[in-house]
Amino acid sequence: MNVDLSLLLGLVLVHLIGDFVLQPRHWVEARFVDKVHSPQLYLHASIHGVLAFLVLGAAALTHPSPPSWMLVLLAAAAVAVSHALIDLGKSYLSPARLRWFMLDQMLHLLVLLGIWLAWLGTWQPLIEFWERSFTPSVLGILVAYLIVSRPLSIVIALIIQRWSAQIDNPGTLIAAGARIGMAERVLVLTLVLFDQLTAIGFLLAAKSVLRFGELRGAQDRKLTEYVLMGTLLSVSTAMVLGLILRLLLGY
Repeated sequence: MNVDLSLLLGLVLVHLIGDFVLQPRHWVEARFVDKVHSPQLYLHASIHGVLAFLVLGAAALTHPSPPSWMLVLLAAAAVAVSHALIDLGKSYLSPARLRWFMLDQMLHLLVLLGIWLAWLGTWQPLIEFWERSFTPSVLGILVAYLIVSRPLSIVIALIIQRWSAQIDNPGTLIAAGARIGMAERVLVLTLVLFDQLTAIGFLLAAKSVLRFGELRGAQDRKLTEYVLMGTLLSVSTAMVLGLILRLLLGY
């Protein structure tokens, strides 16, 4: 199974190399301008096909019962063709939207997963992954991470909204505080789950150092108290949720 998993990781590795190392920025721009007539689109897809061929060829050479080289060629061609079609479709969408970037990468990875399963000739790895995903530990952790994202942002915003009106022009980016709070709670929850409570103190200290200059410069006690309240609410709720999860899962 380790050898089989190495093949999947190898395919993902060369995909990342092809997309983010061997693809210049002007290739991407040309694809969005010329679309189906862009030579860079087909050159980029060909590079992915060659990289996939190298990985699949290496796997075939070390396989106890190696598949035919025709299968290797077909799999590499499938990577190249699918990559060209997916990137062509993306060229008709807005390049500035995160959702299209995530969809693009997800489709590429699904193609690689399909080729890997076809190479193995069995759905067993996918079935095992699916069965392991539906356990109390995995589902509990997923629920906890979802809670500390958007739901807790709404709860904390509702708690401190009575004081928000008293802060005149805080001078921050729109919704930046909510995004910072989400990242903060994800880090805190992760540290609690790994029983690294001491590291949470370093996290708070680092944030305090970053905040100290701006709050001192503002000389605004209200803003200081407001930021402190939001930080403590964010950190404490994530810590409590993590500790409850550890207790329920018997960590």
